[in-house]
Amino acid sequence: MKLIDTSNIKGDLFGGVTAGIVALPLALAFGIQAFGGINDPAAAPMGALAGLVGATLLGFFAALFGGTHSQISGPTGPMTVITASLISAAWTTSSGNFTAVLIAMAMAGIFCGLFQILFGIIRIGKYVRYIPYPVLSGFMSGIGVIIILQQIYPLIGKKSPISTVDMILGFPAALGNDISWMALILGVCTIAIILLLPRLTKKIPATLVALIAMTIVSLLCSFDAALTIGNIPTGLPMPFFIKDGINLAEINWWQTIEAAIIPGLTLAGLGSIDTLLTSVVADNITKTKHNSNKELIGQGIGNAIAGLFCGIAGAGATMRTVVNVKSGGRTQFSGMTHALFLLAILLGLGSLVKFVPLSVLAGILITVGWGIIDFRGFRDLTHIPKADAFVLIVVFLMTVFVDLLTAVGIGMVIAAVLFMKRAGDLVEKEYEGGILNDGFDHNTPWEDETGVTDEMKKHIYIMRLGGPVFFASITGFNKVMHEVPTEGIKTVVIRMKRVTFMDQSGAYALETAIKDLQAQGIEVLMTIIQPQADAILHKTHIIPTLISEEQTFKTFEDCIDYLKK
Repeated sequence: MKLIDTSNIKGDLFGGVTAGIVALPLALAFGIQAFGGINDPAAAPMGALAGLVGATLLGFFAALFGGTHSQISGPTGPMTVITASLISAAWTTSSGNFTAVLIAMAMAGIFCGLFQILFGIIRIGKYVRYIPYPVLSGFMSGIGVIIILQQIYPLIGKKSPISTVDMILGFPAALGNDISWMALILGVCTIAIILLLPRLTKKIPATLVALIAMTIVSLLCSFDAALTIGNIPTGLPMPFFIKDGINLAEINWWQTIEAAIIPGLTLAGLGSIDTLLTSVVADNITKTKHNSNKELIGQGIGNAIAGLFCGIAGAGATMRTVVNVKSGGRTQFSGMTHALFLLAILLGLGSLVKFVPLSVLAGILITVGWGIIDFRGFRDLTHIPKADAFVLIVVFLMTVFVDLLTAVGIGMVIAAVLFMKRAGDLVEKEYEGGILNDGFDHNTPWEDETGVTDEMKKHIYIMRLGGPVFFASITGFNKVMHEVPTEGIKTVVIRMKRVTFMDQSGAYALETAIKDLQAQGIEVLMTIIQPQADAILHKTHIIPTLISEEQTFKTFEDCIDYLKK
């Protein structure tokens, strides 16, 4: 993998700077959210600094050592939610000692990095593909809801409670007290700009426009300084063990390390999932192939160094990565450029950040939380298999009201048990009918393909699928779909005769593959769709929205007759 492509220097520079512009307000917002459970005026500037440091150091070293060409790394919503819980707990147990808070955050970040490096060394990256879509959907939606609930309070000039239940129960009382109408107006206008500006132009990052515009408005209106970020330190970041204000003699190291291991492992697991999913997104856009285990090692090095310098832990960030790619970034140099841009902000313009209202950052994060929620997954709840729907709802509720790691763990267990039952039932039916599950075989013609002429083979490609298309087989499915030759091909026939089962993950993967082919002007046909797969394809509207009923055939012979017309 090339670290720098000399033929694309301009694209990497522009992509990196553009991603850095998008990352700036998010780094500030996520940092402040992480310290949101601390009831002290110093928390906001300290959080803003931690967010910037984390984005800068993780962004640079993850790009330098990682295994994804155009990945942009930094603080993300899911990682920040975990960090916020860690910081709140450290603040409470230490009776308001900032030294203990910073050390706890630093140690958790370092452990996160070390665990990720270990994941890469033992090559655990390939197992991420076995996480079912309903688990990811419920988990990410829960994260989105938590972020929104947390930010409603600073949106009205209040301090957010720590637990989700307290946020919900305390909201009526918060509305009953004196709220800052100016803060609310600034926050709502921020949301409006972020939602409406892209309809006019996508050349300027809406979050940055909202941040600058609303900060200027707040200055003109003499906004309450107590509801802004406040002064953040400038200059090069320093390691926590020589940082001003930290007295290492006050720390019970054994207790701190013991308390940081589990949060560090949680951050490592979640960050690895978040990162590798973003890597897949980057691959799909750039048509490249990431090295998942190298990417985990790069993320681990970045998070460990960020933790060492009191930056919050992060992961590969989907939105920033997409912005980078769309702006021309193609190599790791673009990710390093993004980090150097943030470093320049940290060194030179940090003093200007103090004027940013907290409600503006709350508005930015509310749009982030809204974007994380998988509305499509909830919309399809009545259409997907009941087992998938049950897993999604359980993981969502546990994420919001219990904790993230438990939610994913229990979701995986339920999904595995339900799948084993379904797979067992299907295997019995397959062998009773004499059908063998022979995988994704698109090279060997099946016995009923006698009507395909040599002339037809020049512009028709036959994709033969065998066995279930579900969350554990998605990697193999995507691989063969990416291998479909497109030069000279006018029609792809997907043979569904042996696809006896399809889950939500499989349906969405198939939908993506069909859209990719259709975007290249290729007609997609389907033959002999089995009842269970046919039902989910209709319920998720793949048929007839993407493929019309006229493009599906009960026999392969009917399909050949259609092609000969």
